[in-house]
Amino acid sequence: MRPPLVYHPAYSAPLPSSHRFPMAKFRLLHQLLLDQGVAQEHQVHQPLPAPRRWLELVHQRPYHQAFARGELSTSEQRRIGLPATAPLVQRTWLAVGGTVLTARLALRHGLACHLAGGTHHAFPSHGSGFCIFNDCAVAARVLLQEGALQQLMVIDLDVHQGDATAAIFAGDPRVFTFSAHCASNFPLHKQCSDVDLPLADGLGDDDYLVAVGDRIPALLDQVKPQLVLYNAGVDPHRSDRLGRLNLSSTGLLQRDRLVLDACLRRSIPVATVIGGGYDALEPLVQRHSLVFRAALEQARLHAL
Repeated sequence: MRPPLVYHPAYSAPLPSSHRFPMAKFRLLHQLLLDQGVAQEHQVHQPLPAPRRWLELVHQRPYHQAFARGELSTSEQRRIGLPATAPLVQRTWLAVGGTVLTARLALRHGLACHLAGGTHHAFPSHGSGFCIFNDCAVAARVLLQEGALQQLMVIDLDVHQGDATAAIFAGDPRVFTFSAHCASNFPLHKQCSDVDLPLADGLGDDDYLVAVGDRIPALLDQVKPQLVLYNAGVDPHRSDRLGRLNLSSTGLLQRDRLVLDACLRRSIPVATVIGGGYDALEPLVQRHSLVFRAALEQARLHAL
């Protein structure tokens, strides 16, 4: 009745105190889920770092080697927005391994949740927007190469378009990409997902849920994926520093319930990643916990 969770203590790599990326959120989210009773330790699986052969199904060797060796140029590092420290390199490889493990667990159990992931701005040859490697793209390619499945769908509801994910799978019918995002937000130059749903600034709960709720069930029926990778970014929240949409925490929770229910009632396994969110740590971690609450509810409702 409790879906498996994936987490590693090394996910919260140290950053300078002045850095705007909320790196402590992964550790605090793990603790919050335990404190709230949403998670129990027996549910938690620890990933291993992604091997190079997995990474190179998406990312070019010169790029990932330069990142690991601290040899990216100043402009390349600035584009990512994170310093290439040894702990950050370790957590980056672990987080990709974590999403692959989450996808495998979802196939086995019907639903699994990662306490990280959703780095959808990472392209094959460069990172961007706090994203170094594209974990969902790597997970999809690994499972396809192994023959575990033939059709996946990425449902990306982060406030920013899943631009790199769209570009990576352009022309690959095995991975269907859907992105609902704030039209005016980063990235400035959008890519073409299989289906994009650009949303106006200030869109609130009701209109958002109608827009997304009208699309997702129909797309699931059309594509019939054997696995959904769901980016449950919380930056559509009205208080998010980088958001521009106007969802409440209740709206985010209803969104997550909607996605998970639509998948599970069709017996489609779903793996969740937490995506983006930018605010003070305490409210941010509370928002990231919502998809785990929704997953526990839906697992019980669908008796997984």
